[in-house]
Amino acid sequence: MATEKIIMGIDPGLTRCGIAVISQKSMRELSMLGVDVLLTPPESPLEQRLLSIEGEIEKWILKFKPNVLAVERVFAQHNVRTVMGTGQAAGIALLVAARHGIPVAMHTPSEVKAAVTGSGRAGKVQVAEMVKRILNLETIPKPVDATDALALTITHAWRGEGTSRLASAVKAEKERIAKLRNS
Repeated sequence: MATEKIIMGIDPGLTRCGIAVISQKSMRELSMLGVDVLLTPPESPLEQRLLSIEGEIEKWILKFKPNVLAVERVFAQHNVRTVMGTGQAAGIALLVAARHGIPVAMHTPSEVKAAVTGSGRAGKVQVAEMVKRILNLETIPKPVDATDALALTITHAWRGEGTSRLASAVKAEKERIAKLRNS
């Protein structure tokens, strides 16, 4: 890796939204630049909570100038209200990234667990312990949303580039086949 890459991770949530930034100098040389959990009060109007999340993500992007934003892909849960809030917060992150021309990568919880621990079924404690070890941290960031955001950045550092190249190659091959069919 020729230059340093700055990766921002977002663990979306309406009440608690994890946000983290790491620096990647090589495949294994990762360091934490910042981590936090953006909080919004449940009693506040939805639009104000989303505006607050948008403003905070905007501040982080302006401060750290990430090359890419890694966001946890929203997955179906039994609690529709939780899924809606998570999806809304993820949408805000995508919107802010697009406004700044920052590419976005989406990673599922299983992909994150597998990348960080080697098992897609790893528990939160195992993921947190590995995040601490990988980033050479003295303590595990709290609450878990902070650790999850860091795990997303690590996942993208290790898997994102390859996934992006693979997607580009597949797209180019589909375009080549379409051109052959049309000629």
